[in-house]
Amino acid sequence: MKKLKDRFNLRVQFTIIIIITMAVSIGGTYALLWLLNKFLDYSLVISPILWVLVIGLTTGGTLSNYIGTRFLDPTTELGKSLKKVAQGDFNVTLDAASTHPMVKDIYENFNMMTQELRNTELLKTDFVSSVSHEFKTPIGAIEGYAMLLQDTDSITPEQQDCIDKILYNTKRLSGLIGNVLLLSKVDNQTLPTAKESFSLDEQIRQCIIASEPLWEAKNIEFDVDLEEINYVGNEELMSHVWNNLIGNAIKFNPVGGLVRIRACSLNGGITVTVEDSGPGIPAESLSHIFDKFYQADPSRMHEGSGLGLSLVQRILELHNGSVAAENLPEGGARFTVKL
Repeated sequence: MKKLKDRFNLRVQFTIIIIITMAVSIGGTYALLWLLNKFLDYSLVISPILWVLVIGLTTGGTLSNYIGTRFLDPTTELGKSLKKVAQGDFNVTLDAASTHPMVKDIYENFNMMTQELRNTELLKTDFVSSVSHEFKTPIGAIEGYAMLLQDTDSITPEQQDCIDKILYNTKRLSGLIGNVLLLSKVDNQTLPTAKESFSLDEQIRQCIIASEPLWEAKNIEFDVDLEEINYVGNEELMSHVWNNLIGNAIKFNPVGGLVRIRACSLNGGITVTVEDSGPGIPAESLSHIFDKFYQADPSRMHEGSGLGLSLVQRILELHNGSVAAENLPEGGARFTVKL
């Protein structure tokens, strides 16, 4: 019985509906003509083919509406939900209370899939968070002992070079762990969501000043034009956005390059752009630069972790904002933040 039911799938049902539609159209046409001739003694000159078309369109429209409501609408809904899952949203569920057994079965399997994906994502997040916390203590100890060795007078230049490398890499690892923890908290929205009004333009200026050692070392100039803007949001999280975008603009700029920053209020929103005069972003990387751990320039992997832009995007999403990247015709890249 079950095998017979499985064979009676949507394709067979659609075929039967089409055959019924054709039969009803042809039979209904000749029945109507017969009734008109018999009871009204009225002979129509209109071709039977035209009557077939008229009745066929009427019957077909009615049956198409039935098919759309029963079969195609659930398929469209499933397609939209699958698109959300493909974008990383696993909190999608479908109403499995369909009257059609096949649609109900598909919806139930879809809900089971998203439930498993949610569980896997939660497990992965908890694991990353726990491991990152456990890493912080030994890394701090390594850094502390390396600093003690650095203050020793009896070390050779080669030993000093090794100690400098230890300190550099422990700081890199500490930064990576900090970003992983922050991204984990932001992804799960476990950070305090308290928002307050603050000066956005002043915050950007402070981030530029904080990065002075970086841009002074490369003799980079800044062209800054910021409107006076007050913004209501999480001030601490937003500082991560500007620190990352400005830091990237400095990193990918050549010596003696230029960083251009603009901020303005427009149509009830805020737009901030950060531009550099570097080589730009490879075309094949533009669609991936906000992915976790993705780095467009493999030669600079030692300078970062590939989490910064992913963190920027997630923070802005929590603020109902967005970030986009593009290459400039004259060279360099532009990051546009909208709030």
